[in-house]
Amino acid sequence: MRRKVLFVNGEFYHIFNRGTDKRNIFSDKNDAFRFLESIEVFNNIEAGNNIFRTHRLKNGLGPTQSNPEKIEKKEPIVNIICYCLNSNHYHFILEQLVDGGISEFMKRLGGGYTCYYNERHKRSGVLFQGKFKAAHIKSNEQLLRLSSYVNLNNKVHQKFDKYKKNFLDLIANRSSWEEYIKKDNKYSICKKDIILGQFKNREDYRKNAEDVIKEIKEMRYGEEVNSTGSDPV
Repeated sequence: MRRKVLFVNGEFYHIFNRGTDKRNIFSDKNDAFRFLESIEVFNNIEAGNNIFRTHRLKNGLGPTQSNPEKIEKKEPIVNIICYCLNSNHYHFILEQLVDGGISEFMKRLGGGYTCYYNERHKRSGVLFQGKFKAAHIKSNEQLLRLSSYVNLNNKVHQKFDKYKKNFLDLIANRSSWEEYIKKDNKYSICKKDIILGQFKNREDYRKNAEDVIKEIKEMRYGEEVNSTGSDPV
């Protein structure tokens, strides 16, 4: 089936998908870091799935918090504006740079990560729920709002501030939030100027984003939430 959304160079898109049958796609921090490494490795016009043969880390599981290995990109095919990893799904905002860039990037990322995950966890078959989902971001206002939604998506899925933490809450770089609010961030993969350039400073963006998330949570859950609700997908 042909995708309804047509990807155009210079345009922005909200990209997301989840595990088949809502299963987890990240079982521990090694999986999360391998996914992050893949984001960098596959965003290269010359890259293919076999690029890991020459850029594999010693343990084969991805970068560590203390020493993230950087993969040199010669020519990116998309700009990563922001991202968030949750236990059973992910979100991106991407800008396409070359014809077919988003489709190729997501094909590499989905296929490469599935092969890794299946091999490591001794399973077979599909990992993601069909093709990735995509929505064209049609206005600057929508882009700014979605950047808040994606950067703080793990908070959107918490019904209240004291919601029990899952493993991703203990992993640095599970989203690009810290890239946006901290000037000195050693692990940086996003092109942030399009968003941050519209605010006085990082603190101004932080306040705005947190206000947006508060509004979204109030719309989704209402004013009263209880501690027994499940975490939605």
